[in-house]
Amino acid sequence: MKESDLTTEPIAQNLIKLISNVCFSVFVFTVLIFTVIAVTYQPPDPWLESAPALTKLLTANENATFKIDGSMLNTGEDIASSPISPPANSTRPVTEATIELSEEKIGNMTVNSSSVDCDDLKVVNCSDPRVLVAVQRFNLRIFKSIVFLEYETPVNGSKPDECDVSWRFRNKKEKSWRRYRDFRRFKFAFGENCTYKVFHTSGWHSGVNARRFRIKPRGGGGGGGGPKATRGVGRDPEINDTIPTLGSQTNFRRGKYLYYSRGGDYCKGMNQYMWSFLCGLGEAMYLNRTFVMDLSLCLSSSYSSKGVDEEGKDFRYYFDFEHLKESASIVEEGEFVRDWKKWNRSHKRKVPVRKVKTHKVSPLQLSKDKSTIIWRQFDAPEPENYWYRVCEGQASKYVERPWQTLWKSKRLMNIVSEISGKMDWDFDAVHVVRGEKAKDKKLWPHLDEDTWPDAILNKLRGLVQPWRNLYVATNEPFYNYFDKLRSQYKVHLLDDYSYLWGNNSEWYNETSLLNNGKPVEFDGYMRVAVDTEVFIRGKTRVETFNNLTMDCKDGINTC
Repeated sequence: MKESDLTTEPIAQNLIKLISNVCFSVFVFTVLIFTVIAVTYQPPDPWLESAPALTKLLTANENATFKIDGSMLNTGEDIASSPISPPANSTRPVTEATIELSEEKIGNMTVNSSSVDCDDLKVVNCSDPRVLVAVQRFNLRIFKSIVFLEYETPVNGSKPDECDVSWRFRNKKEKSWRRYRDFRRFKFAFGENCTYKVFHTSGWHSGVNARRFRIKPRGGGGGGGGPKATRGVGRDPEINDTIPTLGSQTNFRRGKYLYYSRGGDYCKGMNQYMWSFLCGLGEAMYLNRTFVMDLSLCLSSSYSSKGVDEEGKDFRYYFDFEHLKESASIVEEGEFVRDWKKWNRSHKRKVPVRKVKTHKVSPLQLSKDKSTIIWRQFDAPEPENYWYRVCEGQASKYVERPWQTLWKSKRLMNIVSEISGKMDWDFDAVHVVRGEKAKDKKLWPHLDEDTWPDAILNKLRGLVQPWRNLYVATNEPFYNYFDKLRSQYKVHLLDDYSYLWGNNSEWYNETSLLNNGKPVEFDGYMRVAVDTEVFIRGKTRVETFNNLTMDCKDGINTC
């Protein structure tokens, strides 16, 4: 063999080995880098870094107000793009067409005007079907923002020419199918051919003879006689927020449950509570399991009059539990734990439980788990113990938050309807943001000046007709701050209606029953919820930002 062949062969082999080693080293180094990133990387906290995008997503409709304040996120009925379909057995709305059908059934029931002088008729027969038809036509003409769902037979008023009429309705700006109740007193005259004609109607809840009965126990000691029916405003019969039970132990063992232990979200703002709660409920739906929920909430200090976090608040004060349990498979935590312990005490074979210690175990990894209970435990330090962390990253692609299940409390919405009804559903509204933002001149340099009473009045003159009912939704604590507006408008503030949650109110009685007979405070979150909902029912709505001031909602240079 030639000498040149002997020298070139080792060089070529060495060169190949060198290149191979370099490539392998690069590969190992790349894998190491990705491994370190995968181990140490934490997805961004959506409550901190993605808040603007989240706000934009959840408030992109006309029902949104108090958005940037962080006061309240919209619930499911607000986010719906169109009115939610009513139950199959619901009553058809009363329209001009349905009234004409009623008239066809009634037929020719007019009084013989040849033998009777209509001017001499003094007594109205309230049970005459034509009376109800006259009321229905009047209501359709006057209350344009109301969908009338069901009427009851008119009853006698306090005078011969008066009738009291009760009906159920919903507001066109509310997308849920929930029904509300009004009863009013109508004064009648006789028109052509002695037909009934509404001459005048009194205000909201004025038809006291048409309001529902309530059963009230007799006072005193142990005397007999049983309950007696009394006139008065009783409990809303359309609220059923009793706690469902699991039933027999056999049913418990056959069930599949997702149980979240209390985490770092407890006592955080209501926005974060909803974001986290719906993550847990969404995971339960993805896993086809019953979600175990704690009805006890902690109210953040930002909503508390005491300035401290308040534990022991009931979910049902703020949200519609009846709608939730009809829309999702849930069980109350106390009922669940009792049945769990009862099963384990009476059976040798304990209930199979899969304990999940970290949010990094994704719902996808749990989808084939056969355990009766999947128990997520949030014992890590914050923010690792936030419920919503479960729905981050890849999980967000297959776990959807079921916003449609979470509505505002019907009890709070009854107050909204009362306030709107007191203004005959014919009012304009202005939202005035002040509070801490007005004090922060660096972020909102003009807000304080632009929300001064004189400035508000000047702005409203070009937007709202004088002497209209004007509802002011605001976080301004001083009641008399808006007195200047009274020179041009009939001003209404939330505190004008404090009797609706006072100790003689329906809301007070019903929330006390939920609280073992103890009074419930009408707290800051409830105020924001009611203020917001009344505001969006205004015919003309004037917002702080874009209308009253050119400052940016999120502070300077964020527009």
